[in-house]
Amino acid sequence: MNNARLGVGFVGSGFVADFHVRGWPAIRDADITGVFSRNAGTARELAQTCRRLEVGDPKVHGDLRELVRDPAVEALWITTPNHVRVEQIETICEEVAAGRAQLRGVAIEKPLARNLAEARQVLAALEQAGIRHGYLENQVFAPSVNRARDIVWARGAALAGPPYLARCAEEHSGPHRGWFWDGRHQGGGVLNDMMCHSVEAGRHLLTPPGADKAVLTPKSVTATIASLKWTRPQYADELAARFPGEVDYRRHPAEDYAHAVVTFENGDGDLVVAEVTTSWSYVGPGLRLHFELLGPEYSMAVDTLQTDAKVFVSRNLRSEAGEDLVEKQNAEQGLMPVLADEQFTYGYVDEDRHMVRAFRRGEDPAETCADGVVVSELLMAAYLSGETGETVRLPEPALEGFVPQVAQGRWQPRAGLAPAAVTVRR
Repeated sequence: MNNARLGVGFVGSGFVADFHVRGWPAIRDADITGVFSRNAGTARELAQTCRRLEVGDPKVHGDLRELVRDPAVEALWITTPNHVRVEQIETICEEVAAGRAQLRGVAIEKPLARNLAEARQVLAALEQAGIRHGYLENQVFAPSVNRARDIVWARGAALAGPPYLARCAEEHSGPHRGWFWDGRHQGGGVLNDMMCHSVEAGRHLLTPPGADKAVLTPKSVTATIASLKWTRPQYADELAARFPGEVDYRRHPAEDYAHAVVTFENGDGDLVVAEVTTSWSYVGPGLRLHFELLGPEYSMAVDTLQTDAKVFVSRNLRSEAGEDLVEKQNAEQGLMPVLADEQFTYGYVDEDRHMVRAFRRGEDPAETCADGVVVSELLMAAYLSGETGETVRLPEPALEGFVPQVAQGRWQPRAGLAPAAVTVRR
């Protein structure tokens, strides 16, 4: 292993990039050396945050190719919006393949792409350029999830047999940026944005520690998608006012609720199930992550809002809205949970530490873009099931060119339960 610290460049400077940076003081073997963003203002702000936290003195680049060619940048963290993902990855790979740049690794934020075809494009470009790659799925690295998982597999599964049911849920009141709400840019609604977390967390929980997740063979997906809150007139108007010119849920809605049941066959030939739920219509203290794993004689549960710290503020005190207690915070009064270190709790710290270590050692991370492709396939199966009202049996060849109606801007949440026509892009 090269003992020098890894120089990491960030492509993108939005909310999730800032989240990674704020957890970076716990990363011992890497400095943030460069930032590129289409938004020069937020790029400068992110670079300043790096300096304030003493995690690097990054150069701000106005051109992606310049960032990739910078000799101080040895690895990239891709955190940009989904609709520019393929173009940017292909640009990076062109620079490396042409010998104008050298990279020890590229880590890409979830979801890998807007659909399965784009996800395969991303993976193919990286593999053809010979670039080592990681898939940034933070919930798989959440310390409480992994500690509980290890215990139930060691104490429960070893004696009573493997688990058979994982339940994973992520819920909050909606994203920060307008492009997330636009199905055409994001690739869908809450299903594509957040079920990618829950699906991969479910696969992780059902896989024996130390084993390849390929021991789980996907067999079927049954899903429901709906718009429960944000297409109601007052909330559609609220979104339009919040993101003027960007979001119009009266004409182009996306789902704010999604539920799926994913059935796998495990290494013993038994059927096991991941039940996953995601929502942008949850109103509570803030972001809620919930995980369960059930087996013949055991179970585990993790809930991020069951914190060890809480504060109470009476109705007589009013203060400005913020997110100083918990991500996606919805209140500043009453009894509120406090997450002391969100980056650690949600898995960002262990995720980034793992990726840095793997790239420095010249090893493949535990989560690669191949996992991101599997997740994309399951998400597209969920959309297809949600559109048709039918269970999707896997493998399903139509998924290779499938683009959800939400991503086409033509989904009608009130169209009823009659099967809808499936558009396959060739």
